[in-house]
Amino acid sequence: MFYGAVVWDPWLIVAQILCLQCLYYLTLGVFLTFLVGTRVSRMSLVYFFDYAAVTTSTVTAWCVIASFLLSSFAGAGYMLHLIERAKKCLDFSATVYIVHPFICIIFGGWPTSLTWWAVNGTGIAVMALQGEYLCIRRELREIPFTTRNLDLIERAKKCLDFSATVYIVHLCICIIHGGWPTSLTWWAVNGTGIAVMALLGEYLCIRRELREIPITTRYLSSKNFLLYVLIKINFLPPTCFIAERVLC
Repeated sequence: MFYGAVVWDPWLIVAQILCLQCLYYLTLGVFLTFLVGTRVSRMSLVYFFDYAAVTTSTVTAWCVIASFLLSSFAGAGYMLHLIERAKKCLDFSATVYIVHPFICIIFGGWPTSLTWWAVNGTGIAVMALQGEYLCIRRELREIPFTTRNLDLIERAKKCLDFSATVYIVHLCICIIHGGWPTSLTWWAVNGTGIAVMALLGEYLCIRRELREIPITTRYLSSKNFLLYVLIKINFLPPTCFIAERVLC
C-alpha cells in the first residue's frame, strides 16, 4: 500500500506507525465490544489501558486477554498491507507495543501484573511472527507479469508495416511478370489480403503478449551459468555430463 522506492522517508514511517496503531486500537475496541461489552454494564478505557483489567481471575478478564491476542493477529494482517516487507514487521510490532505500555503508564501507572506483561509479550511475538509469515508468503508468490507497455504497441504496429511490405513486393513481381494490374478483382483480393494479414497478425500478437508470464525465483550463479553454457555448446568434453545434470 505505502511501499515505493527504497529511500529514507520519515513522514512515510510516521504515517505507517499512526495507521497501524489506530487500526490496532480500533480492532481491539471491536473485540472488547463483542467479548466484554456483553458482560459488563458500561464499557470504559479501563479495559484498554489499565493493567489491572488483564488478569486470569474472572471470565471477563479472560475475554479482555482474548481481545488483546485477537488484535495481535489482526495487526499482522494490517502489516501485510501497510508495511509489506517481512524484515520490517518486528520493528513496527515493537513500536505498537512500546506506544501501548507508554499510554498505560500515563493512564494507570507502571504495570506490576505479570499477566499483563505475559499477554503483551505474547502479543508482540504473535504480531511479528505472523506478519513476517504473511509477508514472506506474498513475496515468494509467482508474479503475474503482463507486458502492457510500449513494447507491445510497437510490435502490433509493425504488423501493418510488414503486411504492406509483403503486398508491395508481390505487386512489383506482378508488374514485372505481366504489367500493371487492371483488374478490380485483383486489387480487391490483394486489398482484402493485406487487411486480413495486418489485423489478424495484430490480434495474435496482442493476445500472446498479454498472457501472464510466471516469474520464478530460480537463478544460476555466474560460474554455474558459464559452465552450463559451455556444456550446451559442446565446448566441454562429455565427462561434464554429471555436472550438466546437477545444474539442470
